[in-house]
Amino acid sequence: MNLFLLLSLILFNELSANEINLFTTRHYDSDTIIFKEFTDQTGININIVSGKSKPLEKRILEEGKSCKGDLFFLADAGRLVSAEEKGLFKKIRSKVLEKKIPKQFRSEFWYGIAKRARIIYYNPKLISLKEIENISYEDLADERFKEAIAIRQSNNVYNQSLVASIIENHGKKYTIDWLKKFVQNFSREPAGNDRSQILSVASGESKLAIANTYYYALMASGKKGEEQQEATKKVKPYFPNQQNRGTHMNISGIGVLKHSPNPELATQFIEFLLAPKVQKHIINNTFEYPMIESVKPSILVETMGKNFKQDNSTNVSSYGKWQKDAFKIMKEAGWN
Repeated sequence: MNLFLLLSLILFNELSANEINLFTTRHYDSDTIIFKEFTDQTGININIVSGKSKPLEKRILEEGKSCKGDLFFLADAGRLVSAEEKGLFKKIRSKVLEKKIPKQFRSEFWYGIAKRARIIYYNPKLISLKEIENISYEDLADERFKEAIAIRQSNNVYNQSLVASIIENHGKKYTIDWLKKFVQNFSREPAGNDRSQILSVASGESKLAIANTYYYALMASGKKGEEQQEATKKVKPYFPNQQNRGTHMNISGIGVLKHSPNPELATQFIEFLLAPKVQKHIINNTFEYPMIESVKPSILVETMGKNFKQDNSTNVSSYGKWQKDAFKIMKEAGWN
């Protein structure tokens, strides 16, 4: 081997040993600040490949052993389970992660980084707090909510995870019966994103909406314009299932890819994401809930309701177990 080739190989190995390749479905500009801080602290560069979950998953699978990706960051527990079942992740051991992340928000293959609650919103001019006091997701199938509820389409993964959690807690037969009644209570044909559902309640088109908490906080922040900020003043959040298992929680999570060239550095990066300072940065910019208890949510999220009972009894991996069944019975019930 000539000297030039030998030096080139050494240089390549040094470069690849000091960088990690991150596939991510998250779309927050604030994440890039975190990535830069990690590089500044460690000298490890992060190369980012952004996209939607299915195309990224397909690319990783097709590239197989030649895939140079180290990490896969996804915004739903069901999608993390899907990637795990397809063999995309490798097991890693980290006492730091096992200590910091509650067991219901991690597996041997992936780890929750931030939490998100899927809750109910109501228009107090159309429906009183007394009418929905102690309400659960299960109660939304009641006749008293006929043509009252705004919600996204059945192909939305957050809705699929919510229905999957009902299957996990009550069984498929119960959920099929529940869905038949629930879809009769839609105020309109499901369409739009979570913010659209909140706007429907603000306008008086719907009495109730189901949406993730960070969408409401984003609107309240003014980052989506004055009109949406004003709309949040007409709508109030409500955390369901406080009398039983608690409010439905989902996660953004990350795992080390099976053929990662640098699994140790990848694990180091995940541990970095659980540092209090980093957690605070994440939740103050994305309006998610922190994974570690020592960090408080952003002020906007905290004003929506603090100290509410979270569903800590349903392991989020069950969303992946039931998502396909959930989508099938949602469609069969007439949820477009």
